[in-house]
Amino acid sequence: MLEALYILFAAFLVVLFFYGIHTSTATYKGWEGENRVHNILMQLPDEYYIFKDVILKTPKGTTQIDHIVVSRYGVFAIETKNYRGEIYGDDNRRYWTQMIITDVTYTKKWWKTYTYVKKSRFYNPVKQSLAHSYTLKNYLKDWKYLPIVPIVVFCGDAVLANVETSIPVIYDFDLLNKIRSYTTSYLNDKDLQDVVTRLDVMNVREVVDDYMHVHNLRTAAQEENSKIASGVCPKCGGRLILRNGRYGSFYGCSNYPKCRYTVK
Repeated sequence: MLEALYILFAAFLVVLFFYGIHTSTATYKGWEGENRVHNILMQLPDEYYIFKDVILKTPKGTTQIDHIVVSRYGVFAIETKNYRGEIYGDDNRRYWTQMIITDVTYTKKWWKTYTYVKKSRFYNPVKQSLAHSYTLKNYLKDWKYLPIVPIVVFCGDAVLANVETSIPVIYDFDLLNKIRSYTTSYLNDKDLQDVVTRLDVMNVREVVDDYMHVHNLRTAAQEENSKIASGVCPKCGGRLILRNGRYGSFYGCSNYPKCRYTVK
């Protein structure tokens, strides 16, 4: 009996160990954030249609959109980030910065503390969200007046005081108010159903797994980096010119303002 209890206890520790690792990974945190946003979106009235984890084909492969909300007032492409700490970023930076500041107590000198600062970076979510909105506009070009609204939503304990963007970058508790702030109707009942049906048909999530999607992303990134290294705008084929902006130097497309591609 005692031996059986030891075996059960050991099995419990193994499960707890692996579960702890699992819940600390970026993948799990991303899933957790997306699930939280989904639960928030489910509070919208029935006239709003919600798509979760959508994959659409693009000329360069595929793009994955965390959530799409379809309504007669517009289509909302939602990119979710589950982060903590202070977030620094703007429209032009290719990467944003996450800074976590922690007060740590010395092991032996418990009355003393020191400040530990951890910095990491992640791809600009505004660029991600704008790319999603461009893809949706292409799929829904039959409704040319229908607004396609990109939104970046931060879950967790992130602080967005150092973020300046031209599109909504908001906390999760502001999401419903942001969506409901669009009140002008652009679709009748039939058009609304047609938009929903088109996105449902075009969603290839069931035939494109995560491995293939990541492969497509890496291939597209390699092509983009190759063009940038050659001084070619990967968006329109123009020349990349060194410019000076509010936040320092960056490379912009020679076809500006028709093409607004930039890279640090």
